[in-house]
Amino acid sequence: MQSLAIFYLVILPLVLLAALAEGIWQSRTRAGAYDWKSWACSLADLAGRRLLAFIPYTFAAPWLGWMYEHRLFTQSLDSAWSVLLLFFGLEFFYYWFHRASHTVRWFWSSHSVHHSPNQFNFAMAYRLGWIGRFAGTSLFFTPLVLLGFTPETVLTALFLNLLYQFWIHADWIPKLGWLEYVLNTPSAHRVHHARNPEYLDANFGGVLILFDRLFGTYVPERDDLPCDFGLVSPAVSSRNPFVLNVGPWLGLAKDLASARSARDVWMYLFGAPGWRPDGTGLTAAELRRAHALRSVRTETQPAMT
Repeated sequence: MQSLAIFYLVILPLVLLAALAEGIWQSRTRAGAYDWKSWACSLADLAGRRLLAFIPYTFAAPWLGWMYEHRLFTQSLDSAWSVLLLFFGLEFFYYWFHRASHTVRWFWSSHSVHHSPNQFNFAMAYRLGWIGRFAGTSLFFTPLVLLGFTPETVLTALFLNLLYQFWIHADWIPKLGWLEYVLNTPSAHRVHHARNPEYLDANFGGVLILFDRLFGTYVPERDDLPCDFGLVSPAVSSRNPFVLNVGPWLGLAKDLASARSARDVWMYLFGAPGWRPDGTGLTAAELRRAHALRSVRTETQPAMT
């Protein structure tokens, strides 16, 4: 994984400098205060993740190696077809990984860290949490290894995919015209990070937005509905990286301890985030349903009085 280490050494300072410059610019030009505590939290999250990288074991590491030993083909990046297969294959599997990270509580417990900031900016782009590499998220990309790409090639391509997404964490970049139909843009990603009921669980693409359009999860940003950023609960997130990273897993453990059936255990682990046995949870579907009912009541109230 030497190439990944080199990428980090070269790219990471530029990313951090860009986030710092954006923070200084916004704090001087905007009426609302830039959240420097959140900026520091993202930096601490990044530092913790780099320290954890020294731990040699991850849930996926032995599996990726085993899959490559039993690969069906051997791919060479000297071939244009192999490069295209890697790019579109990674996009496809990234879409499903990202979608599962929002719709399966086990994965959301790690991914929620990335969605915790209440401001949408460059600094949140590298707040990716500490537990993901131990929770099995890399397993989504093992089919690419089975197709013949080395684990290092797949992880490097994934790193480049995430690097592309750095610049789309910006609330000041406008819609980009026809590119909105093809690429994951700042506008599309603002929707992805919004907690408005109308925007929940949308726009999961990495570089492209094509698979969202294909599988019905694309939602455009509306001029009449500004994005409200952050977690559904709590409304204002902690700035403590330990709370953000460990809290969701402690909550999961508490719910598992209260489970009264095997079904409850399964749903707490792999059901939608917010699921409750009595149906009073805060899943995205329940939030959208409740919002729709409130909208109907608001619209019909004048006619009833």
